[in-house]
Amino acid sequence: VQLQASGGGLVQAGGSLRLSCVASGPIFALNDMGWYRQTPGNQRELVAGITKGGVANYADSVKGRFTISRDNAKNMVYLQMNSLKPEDTAVYYCKVDQSWLTYWGQGTQVTVSS
Repeated sequence: VQLQASGGGLVQAGGSLRLSCVASGPIFALNDMGWYRQTPGNQRELVAGITKGGVANYADSVKGRFTISRDNAKNMVYLQMNSLKPEDTAVYYCKVDQSWLTYWGQGTQVTVSS
């Protein structure tokens, strides 16, 4: 399974971005999908996750500002990011689970200027 993330970029504080991630390859049953982020010198952290049935969970730092969604027919997961803050600056990675395996995308840079 390959993941291709897109939608990152440079935005001013208070702005919005929408990240997209599409899965391709031998797909038969994608389970949980999610977005993580990582800054230099820090561990990758969960931003938001969503189950196959659409139940979402969020990191406390993004609750009320970010919304995760998925399109099972298109094998895609999205992250709508509103009211962005400089501390949201990071490389964002999408992740999907299929069977007992976990797959990661290549990462997309999000930079929020103050």
